[in-house]
Amino acid sequence: MPSPVNPPRGMRDFLPVEKSRRERVLATIKDVYRRHGFDEIETPALEDIARLHSGIGGDNEKLAYSVLKRGIGPEDLQDAATAGDALRLADLGLRYDLTVPLARYYASHRAELPTVFRALQTGPVWRAERPQKGRYRQFVQCDIDILGEAGPLAELELISATVAALTAVGLTGMTVRLNDRRILSRLLEHWGIPGHFGERALITIDKLDKVGVDGVVAELGELGVHTDGIAESLRAIESAGWQLEDAPPEWLDVDAYRHLLDLRAALPDVALVFDPTLVRGMGYYTGTIFEVAHPGSGSSVAGGGRYDGMIGRFLGTDVPAVGFSIGFERILDLLEDGGSDTGGVVLVHAADTAPERLIAAKRELLETAPRVRLERRPRNLKGLLDSAASSGYTGFVTLDGDGALGDVRPLT
Repeated sequence: MPSPVNPPRGMRDFLPVEKSRRERVLATIKDVYRRHGFDEIETPALEDIARLHSGIGGDNEKLAYSVLKRGIGPEDLQDAATAGDALRLADLGLRYDLTVPLARYYASHRAELPTVFRALQTGPVWRAERPQKGRYRQFVQCDIDILGEAGPLAELELISATVAALTAVGLTGMTVRLNDRRILSRLLEHWGIPGHFGERALITIDKLDKVGVDGVVAELGELGVHTDGIAESLRAIESAGWQLEDAPPEWLDVDAYRHLLDLRAALPDVALVFDPTLVRGMGYYTGTIFEVAHPGSGSSVAGGGRYDGMIGRFLGTDVPAVGFSIGFERILDLLEDGGSDTGGVVLVHAADTAPERLIAAKRELLETAPRVRLERRPRNLKGLLDSAASSGYTGFVTLDGDGALGDVRPLT
């Protein structure tokens, strides 16, 4: 019986047309970010296992792929499984996001970087997810981060650049939801939720748009939280929006809320919405958090926030930091046309055409055409031309019997 030839579950192959589409969308995003002053960097796919499991990656740490040390055998695996300490057998792991590697990168190269560093980083990340629609074990992230800027300018730059990038690839109708971790902390205090329930309670609140008020209250009750009055409070919050500025409730962190108001005032052309129940799943966020919502997606298409405490874990000195990550796979699903390569000529030739003549003809065509592909003439020329058109080619040309190039003709 032949062995399976499909990629591992949750991972994908991409045919040339789709790969071209992905690269062009990514190139558009990166071009916008560069124009906004972000410098592209690259970090390794592997990081030290202790760094990936240092407690700053939230639930993603549970999904990290570990790489076994060299020389580990079956007996070592059995012993580690019995002891419940499998991580001691690994010294490296695949990165599960780009933020933890960035923090390590900055700590390594701070002396070579500007005081305020605007970083652009794209690349694959890996998580041991349960594969399902829109959720993969290997996927691309596209991040911008500003390190060293403590004021609102960092958030403003990130939001402006990300909205511009998403607009450039063809998304419209976006809304940027804003909140602050300090507001969430005060809200939990107002509800009387003890500190040791904090992160689990926030994870539950983050499900509000999926399970509704009653579902959130029920799950909080299962955690052991006293839920009296929480349902009424949540419904009041859902209907309040920016009107909180008129009569701030007692639980609101006024300084944090004023910061969000300043962001809104500075970006009048961006649809900003205050959402006091917006959580973001990462435990390392310390202040402003934000997500981009799109009517065509049931999940956010971009998100991020301020994580001032992370880099200090590596550097020993706190550095203000804030980042925004685009859900690259999600936006591709929303784009009807991702901008596949367009233009180019197919050079159709006889099977016995001399190779040196084909290379000379190809070079001649490349002087004016963006790309040229050589194809032997098949019996079904129409099928060949239809296939070339689906790959974005727009013209074709043939070599006549004496090896002379004919005129370029349109494919359609």
